[in-house]
Amino acid sequence: MTSNQSEVMHRTKAFHDKYPHAKVNSLQKHPLLNDFKSDPIHAIAMRNNSPAVTPLQLELFVTARNLNRVMLETIEGTPGCAEIKSWNKTSPDGDAQGGGTMSTLRGKIVEKGACQMSIVWGPSYPSIEKDHSGKPFTAMGVSFICHPYNPYGPIAHMNVRVLKVGEGADAITWIGGGADLTPMIPFAEDTADFHDVLKKACQDNRLGDYEKYTKWCDEYFFIPHRGETRGVGGIFFDYVKPSEDSDFQILLDVAQGFAHTYADILARRVITSFDEITKDKHLYWRGRYAEFNLVHDRGTRFGLMSGGNIEAIFGSLPPVVKW
Repeated sequence: MTSNQSEVMHRTKAFHDKYPHAKVNSLQKHPLLNDFKSDPIHAIAMRNNSPAVTPLQLELFVTARNLNRVMLETIEGTPGCAEIKSWNKTSPDGDAQGGGTMSTLRGKIVEKGACQMSIVWGPSYPSIEKDHSGKPFTAMGVSFICHPYNPYGPIAHMNVRVLKVGEGADAITWIGGGADLTPMIPFAEDTADFHDVLKKACQDNRLGDYEKYTKWCDEYFFIPHRGETRGVGGIFFDYVKPSEDSDFQILLDVAQGFAHTYADILARRVITSFDEITKDKHLYWRGRYAEFNLVHDRGTRFGLMSGGNIEAIFGSLPPVVKW
């Protein structure tokens, strides 16, 4: 075993020792939250005179963000190495309309990684499909992206979100999200492990439907101009209507399962040796990821249409890429 391999295995063990595989009930405090109300996102959310997200939902999303931020830093091997920034959004009249936190990491193993959280609201929903456009809205989400330096380490993406449109009895709340794996060099073991943990998250929750969501993922992440799907899939779901607090649990289960499994996958792959030819091929292959995010990704379009933070919106793009 090489020193690099031993180091990566040690990092992964430390992560799992600290955050063992256990379902976290969204109704309980998570140990990662420590002092929840001191988090910048809490102050941002409370600036809204009529918060459209509940304290329970806010804590759940902070937990999802923190869990994946810690995973990112643990893989790199330096706790606290992510650069963390907060940002605020205001209307032209100066009224508060939300904000968020950005956690960005650039290292030797994680060439670029980002774990973002935002909560934005406004008087006019910027609907991509024009449904419900013009109604008051609040949107909250956590997104994660990792671009490993090693070509054998797969790109991974995870997102969970909640959207509320309208007011009073006419208000509608949706949840959505998912996770997908994009390896240049697929390994059957990685694909199986990744899908297994997402399948379990679906099976453990009333609103979960693995067969539907994994098919939805393949269809959503298809790149028409390339005639190919951008990776080995995962799950994707959107516009799912929760009816009780426990329905939000699937979002935390997806985020938590993703964090554990992706840490395992990277530990197996980032120790693989490679040559300059493989790395050059890797840079061209990354272009497909950038193309999808800039042309087809709904989250990118919604972020731009809702006046989100540009740096956070484009945080998912590869650090170095060729065409």
